[in-house]
Amino acid sequence: MFVSKRKKVETIATAFGTLGLLITFTACGGGVPEDTTTTSSEMEEKKFSVSDVLAMVSEENDITRTLYTKAIVGAGKKQGLKFDEDWQDDAIEAGPLPALFLRGISSDIRKSDVPLGLYLGSDFPINASNKFTGKQAELFKKIKANEKPQFFYDEDQKMHTAMFADLAVAAPCVNCHNDHKNTTKTDWKLNDVMGATTWQYPSDKLSYKEAIAVLNAYRNGTKAIYNAYLEEIRAFKNSPKPEIGSKWPSGGFQLPTAEVFIDSIRKLASYKSMEVLMSNVEVPKKERVPALPNNEIEIAAN
Repeated sequence: MFVSKRKKVETIATAFGTLGLLITFTACGGGVPEDTTTTSSEMEEKKFSVSDVLAMVSEENDITRTLYTKAIVGAGKKQGLKFDEDWQDDAIEAGPLPALFLRGISSDIRKSDVPLGLYLGSDFPINASNKFTGKQAELFKKIKANEKPQFFYDEDQKMHTAMFADLAVAAPCVNCHNDHKNTTKTDWKLNDVMGATTWQYPSDKLSYKEAIAVLNAYRNGTKAIYNAYLEEIRAFKNSPKPEIGSKWPSGGFQLPTAEVFIDSIRKLASYKSMEVLMSNVEVPKKERVPALPNNEIEIAAN
């Protein structure tokens, strides 16, 4: 059953409400499960549809972007941190805006050997090169109307393509787009569909190993851009530097290490990822356990 992007974002946002995360898993620790029952041949067998895998990594991207936007950018601005589109300029002491954080992830994925494409587009982009055209422009109209993902095969690029609604999940998103000097729209509101994340992959079926590789490529990209942000902070000369460590998000002027940040994302995303990754893995009868109902995973905010 389709769950609206708006409902999912509201659920994620609630969990991040005051930067207090209490994550209780009754069955697992929060990472991608290490499958000890799957043979080598099964690992190579093409069992996963590309739409399921792209939906899985898109779910994790929703969590990553919401966490970064609300708990890093939103909370950081309240304590004096700055975020700028020219954040890598030597004269500017700031971090990447959410859209540029996503661009950093995409850039790192392109450097890997995983043929996964990722970019963000809109009908009212700040950067004209990100404006949807052709079939994507047509499908984006449907996304704006019902927020449901759109899947199609791009004949020109020979890529299986999936588009997912990108919502204005926090005030910094709305304010930045409305106030930007190059904006083509100045009346954005909270929870508007501002654009769509577009994912591409060349094959219609993936093996277990390939599905894991897609997820790891995304996580490696997230870690790379976040580490780049931490390096910028360490080089600050005229701006306050937050403490970087494992105390986040307990309060105070703090940011998480890359490991703590990624672990928070992984824990929040692991149940959905596990559902996809285990959906086509045959487990011997004697080792099978009943699926956990949704209410067995508690995500609560202080």
